[in-house]
Amino acid sequence: MQYFEDLEIGAKNRFGRYEVTRDDVIAFAEKFDPQPFHLSDEAAAKTYFGRIAASGWHTCAMVMAMIVENLEKHKQAGLGGIGIDELRWLKPVYPGDVLSVETELLEKKRSRSKPHMGSFKSRLTAFNQNDEPVMSYVNTALIATRGPEGGD
Repeated sequence: MQYFEDLEIGAKNRFGRYEVTRDDVIAFAEKFDPQPFHLSDEAAAKTYFGRIAASGWHTCAMVMAMIVENLEKHKQAGLGGIGIDELRWLKPVYPGDVLSVETELLEKKRSRSKPHMGSFKSRLTAFNQNDEPVMSYVNTALIATRGPEGGD
């Protein structure tokens, strides 16, 4: 189990593999982001995208699936997220793309009022199969400490 004390500022972790399918792009868009360029080849052809592209929110959801899978493999004493800052969709995600994720720990801080937990910030970047960044954000999350006495 990884606790607050185990986190190392500057540490990077690359993980995940998520194959983006046309059916999933359309199904997500129909339910959550029904803009024409997520649903129709003809409509998408008239836009910057040129063809059906995944919703940015769908990209967030696919990244979250990879994060959860990684956390299940590498147990972390996570206590949930606080928020996301600087969310950027850098490049369109298309059916046929294969996504992966890299995280970099930026900072960590032990709670003074709740010494059994701390928080950390990390930069997350999602990449396509060509190692091109497609999305990035800074995440702040809570994590348990080994105990209330000590540690960083």
